[in-house]
Amino acid sequence: MNIKDQVKNMDAMVSQGDIVNAVKKYFATNANTSDYENSTTNSKTEMVTKMEGFLGAISNVNGIKHHKTIVDGTNSASEFTFDFDMKDGSKIYWHEIIQREWNDQGQVIKEEYFNAN
Repeated sequence: MNIKDQVKNMDAMVSQGDIVNAVKKYFATNANTSDYENSTTNSKTEMVTKMEGFLGAISNVNGIKHHKTIVDGTNSASEFTFDFDMKDGSKIYWHEIIQREWNDQGQVIKEEYFNAN
């Protein structure tokens, strides 16, 4: 499995806002995630549920920008900026690094988010 192709394809889906389907397609069943606010998920199912809830709370996508990606073996790091208006009137502006660990079947087994501001 070519990890570089998997990363490129997943990043393209995220760039288009198709985050739930990216998780469904590229996460291993037992994948876990963590972010810089100490929020975690422990399975693909939990992450899908989390992303569906998050995306359902967005009123407007002002922009999703993919800056760059680095792939080294079975690890990748992708830099994104996310700019959203939320249904509750708040705004979200995240500039972050998404670090992923991939298995040899081309699935994400671990994903961590780092604040790039």
